[in-house]
Amino acid sequence: MSIFEYNGSALVAMVGKNCFAILSDRRLGVQLQTIATDFQCIFKIHDKLFLGLSGLGSDAQTLHQWLVFRHKLYQLREERDMRPETFASLVSAMLYEKRFGRYFCQPVIAGLGEDDKPFICTMDSIGAKCGSV
Repeated sequence: MSIFEYNGSALVAMVGKNCFAILSDRRLGVQLQTIATDFQCIFKIHDKLFLGLSGLGSDAQTLHQWLVFRHKLYQLREERDMRPETFASLVSAMLYEKRFGRYFCQPVIAGLGEDDKPFICTMDSIGAKCGSV
């Protein structure tokens, strides 16, 4: 059994004309046993950027806290919110630097960039971008 199947999660992201949607289940389980039905998998980074984390629950929470910290540092330094493309590069770099003791998460990033152009991106657990629009 893969460690990604231990807690499990399902994430879906899609784009439309000047819009996006990101969906998730809220079940936290250990294989076939349900532990909670209100586990958060989608996190708001700012008004136009959302992050979905599937995989091991504790790693998802830890990675989310680190990414919020890094985004706040960016806001203080640049005095603006991070664009979705920049945030995807940040997530990819953070996952890759931990590739030998990796986070067992597969992120999905969805947001609106300049001129409300939709952006979605997914990557594997070591930060390799698997697809982006």
